[in-house]
Amino acid sequence: MPLLLGVNIDHIATLRQARYARAPEAFNAEPSPLLAAFDALAGGADSLTLHVRSDRRHMQDADAFRIRAKVPLPLNLEMGVTAEMLTLALKLQPDFACLVPESREEITTEGGLEVALRFEPTRMAVTRLQEAGIRVSLFIDPDLPQVEAAARTGARMIELHTGCFANAPEAARDAEIQRLAAAAQAGHAAGLQVNAGHGINYSNLTRLWAVPHLVELNIGHSIVARALHSGLTPAVRAMKELMATYPTLT
Repeated sequence: MPLLLGVNIDHIATLRQARYARAPEAFNAEPSPLLAAFDALAGGADSLTLHVRSDRRHMQDADAFRIRAKVPLPLNLEMGVTAEMLTLALKLQPDFACLVPESREEITTEGGLEVALRFEPTRMAVTRLQEAGIRVSLFIDPDLPQVEAAARTGARMIELHTGCFANAPEAARDAEIQRLAAAAQAGHAAGLQVNAGHGINYSNLTRLWAVPHLVELNIGHSIVARALHSGLTPAVRAMKELMATYPTLT
């Protein structure tokens, strides 16, 4: 099965909010996350990812509902483990929900969800979402205790945080790949779908071919950055073509 690409379009909303933070619903507010979603579809995206944060710093609730209603792609909602976000997810009914940590100080999500130490709130959120028919993924660091805890919550998927790999100096990259590979092996053995994301770009992507059992990569910043020069549709198409070289297991 070919490796799937989930395109994160949060940074489209980030740019819009730079001008329209006080009026995100203004007529012709641009750039439009909805139009970006259609561009990603045209480029071959397999799903869309967006993150409605508690402070609404980029994506707004209206963006999520508009994209869900109009774009014929599976929708992955990244969300904090809070009552507010659970209410939103249950109303929105995305295809997938990826539970992530949130910090007001961070620019983008940094680090994985602490499942082992916050097991019960995480398990309860997973149960509520999956009872509503929403498949749940947990965004975790590639550490075996986190993989084990994620499996015990009943979640169907994990998304391995690839930020340490992406940010590591060259001399440390192999060690980070080994961490990711071990976590992927453990997740697969536990019956979890293994996804990955954060900091993946056109230069480091193929280094992840050493990580087995990957099903979907969620990539946003690098695609949006390339789109500034080339347009989003060819940017997504270029990423899909590069991902087609992933060595699938037989």
